[in-house]
Amino acid sequence: MDRLVGDQVAARESREMNAYDKLLREWPYEPGVVQAREATGSNGEPRIQLRVDLGILQMELSGRPDGLHPMGCESLLDHFERLAVRAEREGKPEAFRLTPEDCVRLQQEGVQYYHRYLACFQLQRFAEVARDTERNLRLFDFVEKHASKGELGIMFQQFRPYVLMMRTRARAMLALQKEDYGEVIRLIEEGIREIRDFVTERFPPEALDHCNEIGFLQKWLDEVKKERPLTPREKLQRQLHEAVEAEDYEKAARLRDALKEIG
Repeated sequence: MDRLVGDQVAARESREMNAYDKLLREWPYEPGVVQAREATGSNGEPRIQLRVDLGILQMELSGRPDGLHPMGCESLLDHFERLAVRAEREGKPEAFRLTPEDCVRLQQEGVQYYHRYLACFQLQRFAEVARDTERNLRLFDFVEKHASKGELGIMFQQFRPYVLMMRTRARAMLALQKEDYGEVIRLIEEGIREIRDFVTERFPPEALDHCNEIGFLQKWLDEVKKERPLTPREKLQRQLHEAVEAEDYEKAARLRDALKEIG
């Protein structure tokens, strides 16, 4: 009887392995390319899949990407945050500290959110990217505040410029979808400022010259400013400049009046 059950289990595992091999062959891995797609789970709920070199990661769209609920919480970070709040309420905030082992577990959880927001960005699910990057920034600050060893906080915060850049890109893309170019520019400038402030505070001055995240956002900002449609005021100002250059003062006078009406 035991042997029969063992053979059945082995046969089922073999079928599952063959199906997985077929899935990998149908979706080959491409080095250097973020490969993501939307899928449907066994329960009919939507999922996000990310192709990596060793296989396929399948993630929930909300909550912890692997679908687990550590200690009955949405995530391990939420669990530790509750413990920290409890210690604060009891008047003993120093009683709560993250051990190195806690930080390793939190780092592993943070990587899950990284994988998901990377996949979501590729799929243009920018709201989810903004949500998950904001969550990991919260993680960095929490570890820095509560880690038992200062270097553990630094281990997390070193990724802050990259996560700030991704959050900025996601927020700005949401504004770009609405063709709100003024908001796009404001958000990119805000992101550059946040990264610059962080780098200036934590690193030597020359680090700013080598910050790829600032360089990327600045280049994007320049492109947006160059390609965005002109506002009605800007169109009139350009026409006014052209009229003055052409010495068409009558037209220039009309354009000045039009500008005054705009206010």
